[in-house]
Amino acid sequence: MSTQLLLGGMVYSSPAVPDATAMAVTDGTIVWVGSDDVGRALHPDAEVVDLAGRFVSPAFVDSHVHLTDTGIALGGLNLSGATNRADCLQQLAKYLATHDDDLVWGLGWDASAWTGDAGQDQPPTTSDLDAIAGDRPVYLARIDEHSAAASSALRRMVPDLQAENGFSAEQPLVADAHHRVRSTARNLMSPAIRQRARLRALDYAASRGVVAVHENGGPDIGGLDDFRAIADLNHGVSVRRYWGEAASSTDEVKAILERTGADALGGDLFVDGALGSRTAWLTEPYADAAASGISYLSEQVILDHLRATTQLRVQAGFHMIGDAAAGAVATALTILAEELGTPALASCAHRLEHAEMVTQEQAELFARCGAVASMQPLFDAAWGGPDDLYAARLGDRRTSLNNFAMLAKAGVGLSLSSDSPVCDIDPWATIRAAAHHRTEENSISPRAAFAASTRGGWRAAGINDGLTGTLVPGAPAHYAVWDVDELVVAASTENVQRWSTDPRSRVPALPAVDEDARLPECVQTVANGQQIFSRA
Repeated sequence: MSTQLLLGGMVYSSPAVPDATAMAVTDGTIVWVGSDDVGRALHPDAEVVDLAGRFVSPAFVDSHVHLTDTGIALGGLNLSGATNRADCLQQLAKYLATHDDDLVWGLGWDASAWTGDAGQDQPPTTSDLDAIAGDRPVYLARIDEHSAAASSALRRMVPDLQAENGFSAEQPLVADAHHRVRSTARNLMSPAIRQRARLRALDYAASRGVVAVHENGGPDIGGLDDFRAIADLNHGVSVRRYWGEAASSTDEVKAILERTGADALGGDLFVDGALGSRTAWLTEPYADAAASGISYLSEQVILDHLRATTQLRVQAGFHMIGDAAAGAVATALTILAEELGTPALASCAHRLEHAEMVTQEQAELFARCGAVASMQPLFDAAWGGPDDLYAARLGDRRTSLNNFAMLAKAGVGLSLSSDSPVCDIDPWATIRAAAHHRTEENSISPRAAFAASTRGGWRAAGINDGLTGTLVPGAPAHYAVWDVDELVVAASTENVQRWSTDPRSRVPALPAVDEDARLPECVQTVANGQQIFSRA
């Protein structure tokens, strides 16, 4: 056995040791947490690691990512900083001049944030791309990845594209037309390029204190070859793989699991699309368009999928953003709660990806059924303000979006994530966004957000042993070491705040995540006692 003793820091453990400064790890398991002096006495032969006053936390889990696309964005044409249409096209031209890729794959443009005259706040058109790229295939995904501009050279590679739902000759493609073009574009990249992208994404996650991610794949996202290849990654960040394909029977569930090797059948199983692309399915039309979005799955398909997976105790889940999408899932769960019972549903921990527009009644139903909401607070930070995308698309309805407080109070398990590359893999920024929601009453405390980013991520994967995701004896040694400016105890209400800061409450402190605070910087990430990232 080999023991490592971490001394001289600040260790986030349990209320039993809220002021811990030291931690001992033996063969990948935490065996003790306490004070420096006691640690030295109990472990005289241990390898000593001087924390130099740094903060040690449980490592994070990002429960909704797309690894290949994240790696492409990190190493390729990232358009998230484009300020208008002209700037977007200028960035494309610059990239084309310095790269001879068979395909230009760009990510992240967001016309909802663009300003300017003469159409500068409009998405790039096919003609725009052709004028710059000529005969080179170009695929530029909107930031939500539910629509994309595509050059004529790429479009010509997709037979009968103009007949597909969501086709436009000039405007970005959505729905089935987008899915077909996306698949064609991805196949133009070599397997080696895609594998490097995945490893780049995992390296980046480790540098952010993340030790586990949940890949959300599916036929219309990365495709089966991409999904299978992720299983072959050799990296310290563990990957749980969700495959978004509906099954109508238990036999079909078994067949899909065997064909894909998936850990579960859910994730981005699209009930609808996204608000930015106006493909999220709404009960009332968008405020800025005479449309109510797109429904990809019928209520019967949702019901059959949930019934079959529950009967086999296989975790399922759905991508649901619009209120009509949430209502369709709620209808299926209501039926199955009567048919199979809520204990059977709860034993599966079925997942609700995004869950942006959920009512109080639906939240209570989801809680009774033991569902987990995998949510992205950085969506609200980016688009939830009174002058931002949600207000433009939904008007006054924007204040009901991403209501973390309501879901938590109803008893729905929360797991916070990034949906990378839509948003950055940045757990502390995610915690800040959850604690400082644009609609104040929708916020949760930093401590609740921290729990939803650590223990909550493991629970979303079906690991609910009471140890994983914590720093207590017996827990796997998944932890990260951080440079921090200040540790505080912050609560959701003034009364709770007063008690939390009372020494009798024994509440461990966390780094400050106020809007003007410097967020922690990762120094080291450890998974199962093995270092997977160290800052040079």
